[in-house]
Amino acid sequence: MEKRKLIWFWIITGILSFCIFTGGLFQALQLKGVVQGFKPLGYPTYFISIIGVWKVLGIIAILIPGFKLLKEWAYAGIFFTMSGAVISHIASNDVKAQILAPVLLAVFTVLSWYLRPTDRKIVAIN
Repeated sequence: MEKRKLIWFWIITGILSFCIFTGGLFQALQLKGVVQGFKPLGYPTYFISIIGVWKVLGIIAILIPGFKLLKEWAYAGIFFTMSGAVISHIASNDVKAQILAPVLLAVFTVLSWYLRPTDRKIVAIN
């Protein structure tokens, strides 16, 4: 069972990492299509770059070995960003097919966090 869990961890984490990293990179570079996607939400343009940089850094933190506490924060930050994206789209009446991506990525974030191997977890000492 443990081997199957590890395989699923890497599949889900790989998909999550690719999507969040590339999306974050496109946001940090403020590509035209990304900026257009943010317009209905009413956020200032500089906000797009800030979110993008944090996404890229979060994925790097999740993928590099060690830094268990940093990984916990990165998972939390990515989950908050994705759930915030869903809420932002709903609040601005911009509920289209593009709302599916942040919902799915929030689920993948939770699954990756849950399935992570023991050497990537903080273990409480009692």
